[in-house]
Amino acid sequence: MTVRIGVIGTGAIGRDHARRINQVLQGGTITALSDVNRASAEAVKADIAPDATVFDTGEDLIASPDVDAVLVTSWGATHEQYVLAAIAAGKPCFCEKPLATTAEGAKRIVDAEVAHGKRLVQVGFMRRYDEGYVALKKVVDEQIGAPIMIHAAHRNPTVPEAYTTPMAIHDTLIHEIDVFRWLLDDDYVSARVTFPRACARSHAKLRDPQIVTLTTAKGTVINTEIFVNCHYGYDIQCEVVGEDGTAKLPEPMAIQTRLGATRGNPILTDWKDRFVASYDVELQDFLKAAAQGTASGPTSWDGYMAAVASDACVQAQEAEGDSIAITYPDRPALYAQG
Repeated sequence: MTVRIGVIGTGAIGRDHARRINQVLQGGTITALSDVNRASAEAVKADIAPDATVFDTGEDLIASPDVDAVLVTSWGATHEQYVLAAIAAGKPCFCEKPLATTAEGAKRIVDAEVAHGKRLVQVGFMRRYDEGYVALKKVVDEQIGAPIMIHAAHRNPTVPEAYTTPMAIHDTLIHEIDVFRWLLDDDYVSARVTFPRACARSHAKLRDPQIVTLTTAKGTVINTEIFVNCHYGYDIQCEVVGEDGTAKLPEPMAIQTRLGATRGNPILTDWKDRFVASYDVELQDFLKAAAQGTASGPTSWDGYMAAVASDACVQAQEAEGDSIAITYPDRPALYAQG
């Protein structure tokens, strides 16, 4: 079965996902496009999906009989409305992070999916599909003993002027928040944020860098450095310290050179290059499940859990040094394995 896909939001990530589905992956084809900037959708139609219909609204796209499943890659504040509409229509939906911009919005999606009685939503936490993280999880599960600590870093070379302090959580740390839950099979109970001396490339609305400390229900302590103006490159680090040993996320494959009396390795500068293969695996997983009328991968519950932890981290930013408790309702049976 070829799954007919509608893409809502044809900016950079939506356009790239449309390319993947039509030109790289198996089992899907783009039949519908929608964007608040119609010219953007028309450009994707011309360049990537010539047989697609361009719809005026995401809701019209979802309702189309020519759409079997939906990709939501629009502006984050619109995700909730489109995911809820896809659930109401009974159509599988892949939603880029965040699932919703508030924990309350994510919980409404969880409640709607539970009421529907079947999984329909996959959240775009692509790191779970990264070859390095998959290998790291296997070692953490099988070799190093019970995890005691994680030391991690999320570094960007630069961010735009519009990037503010809370965005370091909602747009940057959100990936660590999800992948560490998955890596440890554990949930968070508290968050704390501290700020070192501000770097020279920061600005009035951004305190950078910052260190987020998360504690899990099993007692693992996770320290993550967020440094979004590090200048030298895009650098993701993660080391898990267990009772019997340690395990570290592998570096991306790079050619080591000896040149001009210097031994060196190139460092990536673009997140899309670092995780390009993960997006392919992630969306292929979605297409496989959508062909069966369901969803796989990270769940709405995972999206909700990430939103709750993110909100707590932002509170911790505002109460620097204080520990903020993180609490969740009971996990619904629909997500017993998620």
